[in-house]
Amino acid sequence: MNGPLTGLRVLELQGMGPLPFAGMLLADLGADVVRIDRVGPRGEALVQREPVGRGRRSVALDLKDPAGVETLLRLCENADALIEGFRPGVAERLGIGPEPCLTRNPRLVYGRMTGWGQTGPLAESAGHDINYIALAGALHGIGPRERPVPPGNVVGDFAGGGMLLAFGVVSALLEAKSSGRGQVVDAAIVDGAALLTTAMHELIAAGEWSEQRGNNVLDGGAGHYDVYETADRRFVAIGALESRFYDDLCARLGVEVDRTDEASVRSVFTELFAGRTQQEWCDLLEGTDACFAPVLSPTEAARHPANRARHVFVEVGGVVQPAPAPRFSRTPARIPEPAVTPGTNTREVLGEWGLDTAEIDGLLASGAVSEGRAHPSNEKETAQ
Repeated sequence: MNGPLTGLRVLELQGMGPLPFAGMLLADLGADVVRIDRVGPRGEALVQREPVGRGRRSVALDLKDPAGVETLLRLCENADALIEGFRPGVAERLGIGPEPCLTRNPRLVYGRMTGWGQTGPLAESAGHDINYIALAGALHGIGPRERPVPPGNVVGDFAGGGMLLAFGVVSALLEAKSSGRGQVVDAAIVDGAALLTTAMHELIAAGEWSEQRGNNVLDGGAGHYDVYETADRRFVAIGALESRFYDDLCARLGVEVDRTDEASVRSVFTELFAGRTQQEWCDLLEGTDACFAPVLSPTEAARHPANRARHVFVEVGGVVQPAPAPRFSRTPARIPEPAVTPGTNTREVLGEWGLDTAEIDGLLASGAVSEGRAHPSNEKETAQ
């Protein structure tokens, strides 16, 4: 067993951002995810160094060729799920929308990844992570009082998008086991980003959340839950929300300051943390109940002893990247193989999924499908 999803077959139509991330999550946990790439050249070195492309095989199809479309529909007959990230209506125009795919395989789960959703007044509009999280109410609370700050594309594309799609697909697959019927999963980034603000809405309903950014306990409005600069111009994060943790922090800092006096807390902490380096604060506070952590870059995070001890990061194809997660006691995931170039596995996948040799040779000769060049795989090891 290479993860709890071993035995599932998933088709992933080549896309960007949240879609391949969803495919990566499914592949990490054992699903046989086959990426359907476009026919044409793509830099081999670049592809193999893309963590989000890891762990799956590739078939190169020309979806503008009727024979390429027919080949995809044939693959759908033996798939458990298909995921795509086109704008609404594009898959239908190509002849690979939910209707023809589910006609070929009524048990198929058809996962769709968009920014605004398949319906609604913005469905046809272009957008990016920053737009989706802005409309969802998530961006408003991120950053200092002066203005919101874009948090990379973590909140929308990956947390609100890719993870939502993977969760939706697995949920639909679980339901299909009992009903025998597939369905369409409409995973919109704006929906997922809105879900991530659930706790804020709880606080709003309780009258405990100010819509003035920087006035709330979790958005920088509290001195005991904030980031402070150190003597070496690095930063540390303090999250001493509960009284006992705050008391522990103050005892270790050697100060007494009323937690409800925000001005005093911030003034004292700012001066204190500026007096020592980040490492000196780590030596004093890490591993205690002071709710402390150094603010690390992604590169530094991969080298931190706690992350190394738990193998939070792994090296795949010479690239350090996050390891598969979560962890399973009986069916652990394994370190995935690097991403392959488009078409690397065309012949073997088509053969495994129901096409005979003569059909495959004809498709390759016509240009409806193409092959790429395989690369040596890395040695698989347990990731947990």
